[in-house]
Amino acid sequence: MAQEFAVGDRVRLIRLPSYVKTADPMPMLRPPTVLAVGEEGVVLGRKPGNYWSVRFTNGAFLLDGEYLEGIR
Repeated sequence: MAQEFAVGDRVRLIRLPSYVKTADPMPMLRPPTVLAVGEEGVVLGRKPGNYWSVRFTNGAFLLDGEYLEGIR
C-alpha cells in the first residue's frame, strides 16, 4: 500500500529515480543528481498516480511515493 502524506509533511528521499521532473507549471526532466539520497523536503501537494510535489533545497520536484518516506 502506498504511503500517504499531507501538505506540509516533511519527507526524506530514500532512493533516486532514473530522472526527476520539476513541479513547475511547465515541467522539465532533470538528471537525478540534482537531488541526493537522504535529502529532506516538504510536501506541497498530491498529483495523480501516487506522485507528490515536494519542495527541496534545489527546487520543487514531482516524485513517486515509493521514493519518499515520512519524517517523524
